[in-house]
Amino acid sequence: MFRSTRPARKLLTTLGIFVAAGALVAGCTSNQEPQNESAAPVNAGSSNDAPGKKVVIGFSGPQADHGWLAAINSTAQAEAKKYPDVELRVAEGTNDASLQISQIETFINDKVDAIVLLPTDGAALTEVARKAMDAGIPVINVDREFSSEFAARVTILGDNYGMGISAGTYACKLVGERHLTSPVIAEIAGTDSLPLTQDRSRGFADALRACGQSVSRRVAADFTVESGEAAASNLLQAAPKIDIIWNHDDDQGVGVKAAFDNANRHEFAFIGGAGSKNAMRWIQDGSMEATVLYPPTQAADGIRLARLLVQSKGLSDLVQVEVPRRIVLNAPVVTKANVDKYLPLGFES
Repeated sequence: MFRSTRPARKLLTTLGIFVAAGALVAGCTSNQEPQNESAAPVNAGSSNDAPGKKVVIGFSGPQADHGWLAAINSTAQAEAKKYPDVELRVAEGTNDASLQISQIETFINDKVDAIVLLPTDGAALTEVARKAMDAGIPVINVDREFSSEFAARVTILGDNYGMGISAGTYACKLVGERHLTSPVIAEIAGTDSLPLTQDRSRGFADALRACGQSVSRRVAADFTVESGEAAASNLLQAAPKIDIIWNHDDDQGVGVKAAFDNANRHEFAFIGGAGSKNAMRWIQDGSMEATVLYPPTQAADGIRLARLLVQSKGLSDLVQVEVPRRIVLNAPVVTKANVDKYLPLGFES
């Protein structure tokens, strides 16, 4: 999937790590007798979700030309609607850095309380993000990092290297469970020039190396259905036998699976990436082994954090009283055993 130049440990998701969690309360000293240690602890309920002062959040996201990117925008807007104290001002989705810069300048001039931004280009948007921060408007940087630590109050990222680690670790598990000797492990990458693709491939190779395996065949696509089908077709023609295939992207995977079906090749375990609803339905019907999440909830998480920042709240499950500066979401493996849990987080390709 084309998620541009951002370089799936889930600290928070829309499943609700923030929702109604018990607040951590430090004990206090007094002249009173200590409580019986066997007594049940008393936990204060979190007030984070209780309505507070109104928060105006400006949101600028990508052009929805890909299932994952569309989900970034839709989940952010859906999350804002859950809070009566949040007013969300949504800029038109764009892949034009100049247009996005003007959108952020408008938010600054309008004196919004916070900005949630998935930049078209992190480096190109750094200066205007710093301008917002200098104006006292906290910026929540989503997915594609700025080139300065001073451009954002919070950075929320998926874990591309972690996706590779998760996929490779699961592949190693399959090798052991299926007693595969000299397995042929193939990889269908995304756009090779992107750091995110390089990180995913590096993680996959590192995880395989840990169990004495390596990638036998590798091709690259371009995060599109058409390129996925072409790359997978080339792979199948070159490799008469394959045991495991990891495809980096589930949108691209629509074409990949079409190539498998056209060639009537299904002898291998098919592992996907990103977590589309298509992939999860294939897992349910047995035509796909697993997929690795790259959460499309990052901007939705950004909305929640922006609200907490403006209302001077922290994360109720942390002792630290302020919102962290950097959050990297987990990249869990979705299988038939847990697909029902993750299906609500999936996106339509």
